[in-house]
Amino acid sequence: MSTLAEMPQVVECAVAGCSYNHDGCHAFAVTVDNDADCATFIDIGTRGGLDRVVAQVGACQRSTCQFNANLECTATAVRIGPGGDGTANCLTFVEA
Repeated sequence: MSTLAEMPQVVECAVAGCSYNHDGCHAFAVTVDNDADCATFIDIGTRGGLDRVVAQVGACQRSTCQFNANLECTATAVRIGPGGDGTANCLTFVEA
């Protein structure tokens, strides 16, 4: 029998151009990719996500982050902000 991990909440998203960010992140879960970017970011001009949801980190592909344990995020909370390439970054990332 396996135990479900508590997924950290996305407590802040400062990316104005993301379809999931409207008064907070409304994606059910976000994925942080190997560059510590928010891989869930999408800018298509359409409001996305669920109205009653607090986004969580569903997966973390950045194996060099100190909060990454077996590709699961162990941070208590995650902040997402603008990335250098116009997308979104995980601002909680800390090199291990």
